[in-house]
Amino acid sequence: MATVMLTKDNFESVVTGNDMVIVDFWAPWCGPCRAFAPTFEASSEKHSDVVFAKVNTEDQPELAGAFNIRSIPTLMFFREKVILYAEAGALPPPGLEQVIAQAKAVNMVEVHQEIAQRGEGQAPA
Repeated sequence: MATVMLTKDNFESVVTGNDMVIVDFWAPWCGPCRAFAPTFEASSEKHSDVVFAKVNTEDQPELAGAFNIRSIPTLMFFREKVILYAEAGALPPPGLEQVIAQAKAVNMVEVHQEIAQRGEGQAPA
């Protein structure tokens, strides 16, 4: 599957319109980002059930700021609109596969229940 380029205009529709999205926040001048790109692309070919997307932090500073990106590359895995993984640094192929496998294995019913309980337990603003 081809990697999707995300912008402030399509980010929300891609993340909310797909069950699983892994996002690579990167920049063209970043050596580790360029080195990680083939790993990310190769993994996208193995996982047709996951949308692989990239955010060029140079072109999309609003998105980088919204997600508090301080170092690149940074990977985020969204599942059912919930961030399950967010970590800076390039991963080797086995590390990326492990992140994907772990995110796929998460019981999202429990995650959504926990989020709902946290929301109910908070005092109104």
